[in-house]
Amino acid sequence: MRRDVFRAAGLAAAVLVWAGEGKAADIFGGLYDHALFQQHGGESGIDAMIGVRTAPIEGWTWLAKPSVHVMISANNRVATDFAAIGLNWRLPIAFGGRLYARPGFGFAYTTGEANIGNSADLSLSPAERQERQHLAATRIDFGSKDLFEPEMAFGYRFTRRWAAEISYVHLSNGQILHQGKNQGLDDAGLRVAYSF
Repeated sequence: MRRDVFRAAGLAAAVLVWAGEGKAADIFGGLYDHALFQQHGGESGIDAMIGVRTAPIEGWTWLAKPSVHVMISANNRVATDFAAIGLNWRLPIAFGGRLYARPGFGFAYTTGEANIGNSADLSLSPAERQERQHLAATRIDFGSKDLFEPEMAFGYRFTRRWAAEISYVHLSNGQILHQGKNQGLDDAGLRVAYSF
């Protein structure tokens, strides 16, 4: 399953290189609290995320010159990993732009559970019903492997090269990419960014 995430990240990186004319502006990495606002399932742990972003794409003025990001995330306790690609915008707030916001939106592919199913279905064997009950109690049911990936970060650039960002990432099918279960994932954490 993790290979699927790395394949998706590789494809996303190819798109990143194309969109950003082959120029990565930042690399970033951090640790996130997995399933921060969890009210279902029992997933927990720490997500390690790494990623890369392009410089603002000058030719995309119709989208306010976004950067393209690609990131992958791996959890230390459960097999809910993901790869994402999307757009984000660095918006100066104060101190000559050293303090900034970075909203973003993208698409993700997860190795997490999707469509666990009804454990009360009497056509299932007792073992299958028990397995579904266990998954429903311990895992997030995303409903779909393909998800939206909205995010928000606030950062501070300490030097020309180094910045730190407080970041929130959400995964959900939004009842658009799939009809049915949509439990979603909320991650929040701290990441460090290095600019080339």
